[in-house]
Amino acid sequence: MVSQNTKNRRAAGQRLISNARQMRHEPTDAERKFWFAVRGRKFDGYKFKRQYPVGPYIADFVCLDQRLIVELDGGQHAQQAEYDIKRTDFLQSRGFRILRVWNDDFLRTPDAILEGVWRALTAPSPVER
Repeated sequence: MVSQNTKNRRAAGQRLISNARQMRHEPTDAERKFWFAVRGRKFDGYKFKRQYPVGPYIADFVCLDQRLIVELDGGQHAQQAEYDIKRTDFLQSRGFRILRVWNDDFLRTPDAILEGVWRALTAPSPVER
C-alpha cells in the first residue's frame, strides 16, 4: 500500500514536470535566443537542457556535466529576492553553480553574456583547485 505522503510527492513531481513542459512552450524572448545559442551541443559541445526540474525548482537552463545553471531573470525577480536566495541555496547545496543574468542584459549584449557562460563552463571546479 502506498502512503498518502508518497502520493502527494508523486503528484507534486508530476505538477513540476507539467509546469516545466509548459514553460518550454512559452519562452521569453531572452530564453528563446539563449536556447538557440546553446541547444544541440552547438555551444562548444556542451549539452544544455531547458526548464529542467531540480528538486522542487525548475532551472531555466542547466549543463548537467558541468553542474552549471543559467537563470535568465525578468523584472519579477527584483520583488522576489528572498525566494531567489532560498532557491539558490538549495541548488548550490545540490552541487550546482548558478549564473544569474537579467533578460535585458542578454538581449542587449548576448555575446558578452555567452562569453561569461563559456568562462563559467570552462573554469576549474572548486574541487579541482
